[in-house]
Amino acid sequence: MKTILEKIIHHNHLTKAEAHQCMLAIGNGEVNDAQTVALVTGIQMRGLQLNELMGFREALLELALPMKFDVGESIDVCGTGGDGKNTFNISTATAFVLASLGYKVVKHGNYGVSSLCGSSNVLEALGYTFVNDCDSLQRQLDEANICFMHAPLFHPALKAVAPLRKALGIATFFNSMGPLVNPAHPTHQLTGTYSLELARQYQHTLRSERKEFTVLHGMDGFDELTFIGVTRILGQQRDVLLGNNPLEKTIALPEISGGETVEEAATLLANLLSGKGTEPQNIVLAGNVGLALQTFHPEMDFETAFAKGYEAVKSGLAINHLKKIAS
Repeated sequence: MKTILEKIIHHNHLTKAEAHQCMLAIGNGEVNDAQTVALVTGIQMRGLQLNELMGFREALLELALPMKFDVGESIDVCGTGGDGKNTFNISTATAFVLASLGYKVVKHGNYGVSSLCGSSNVLEALGYTFVNDCDSLQRQLDEANICFMHAPLFHPALKAVAPLRKALGIATFFNSMGPLVNPAHPTHQLTGTYSLELARQYQHTLRSERKEFTVLHGMDGFDELTFIGVTRILGQQRDVLLGNNPLEKTIALPEISGGETVEEAATLLANLLSGKGTEPQNIVLAGNVGLALQTFHPEMDFETAFAKGYEAVKSGLAINHLKKIAS
């Protein structure tokens, strides 16, 4: 580990093999807390490189508790976090709307580290119990079209560093790992990043797997589609800019805020899934659902996908899928 840290301190990059071995050592408890913090901070200061991303990712998947569900096509909807915008839980809401439309969603997520409320925080507040039992999660998929995988239960390396990440309180390269290490290996993915460089790294990584995916980056720093400014949309054969929403409504950041407490965020999510969201919330959610639909159906234009998403959001049927998995 000393050799690895010396490379990082001198702003040198790790090879894919070095990153892989480094993450295996962290996951196996062979790296002390001070070394882990030095590694995380050093990489965050100089920026994560593609070889490092791929090496860390391979190790995390190798260490993960394997999950194999009896489903055909499935999707994960998960952003990196770390954009500091405090929007409502857009990816979590998108996941439940997709479930209400009949798509199988294998959602991977965690507690918020650099943000107030991650997907795990809000679902826990709404009564969801985290499990890593394959049969229980399969039942949720069968009955509600969605299950939730709380990352620390599936990734020993993530569990080991969770207290350190919380103590740091800033976005780190572990935020960048989350959307790429779903142990169920869904066939489709919608994900967002807080930086364009990271979005391109995601595109390269996911393209190498030949899976269907959409990676987005809000050019104003958002890791989800908000219709505030322009959003870059990347896919297997796609690289476009998306600006105004089809309803041509102006969206302001305070209108899509996630609230000041976990309880507020949970209430907001429940209302939104019940069809009781505000117009700006509904528009933003419909846009993200639309991108997910296009991930399944690349031939579908965005206006059509948005309209289908908007109708599903307004119907309020998504709340039934939440109630089926949360008490």
